[in-house]
Amino acid sequence: MKGLSRDEAMTLLHHYITNENLVRHMVATEAILRDLAPRFQQDPDLWGITGLLHDIDLECIDNDMQRHARHAVDAILRPAGFPQEGLDAILAHNGDNLGIPMSSTLDYALSCSETITGLIVACTLVYPSKQVADVQVKSILKRMKETRFAATVNRDSILLCEAIGIPLAEFVELSLRSMTRVAPDIGLGGTV
Repeated sequence: MKGLSRDEAMTLLHHYITNENLVRHMVATEAILRDLAPRFQQDPDLWGITGLLHDIDLECIDNDMQRHARHAVDAILRPAGFPQEGLDAILAHNGDNLGIPMSSTLDYALSCSETITGLIVACTLVYPSKQVADVQVKSILKRMKETRFAATVNRDSILLCEAIGIPLAEFVELSLRSMTRVAPDIGLGGTV
């Protein structure tokens, strides 16, 4: 991938983001997208770093959703040489607020991946162990139907996995596996 290495992306991320939970969300999103990319014969580095940096502007813009993603693209990522495909997906993941429709596979993948991280974290935190490795696919699927559980998690965004040909249960399984792989980095198991 042309653009940023993972080390450069992490340096950039830590320059702009201080909230540890937001960093963990972005690392979890990266893990899922890295694991999804080969399924579509895409570059895991491009997809992963797109996930890693998709919310890089949230602290700069004080969570102003009318500016989110546009500021990231125009002020931070394009000047850093980030590839257009990743820029487009970052814009599209906030497309409801920006009037930008999703069109590419990466657009859909970023939206469903970044959203499922919230549901998986919420499910993990109700387990006594608080370890993502202990969470089961059936638990996530059950919680998908319980709209009062993790009520701010948009279930329709998670279901966008089906728009790119991945059944929900399969997407949940991949996402759990991905987040388990980075569990120490996202505070959900093991030691860092």
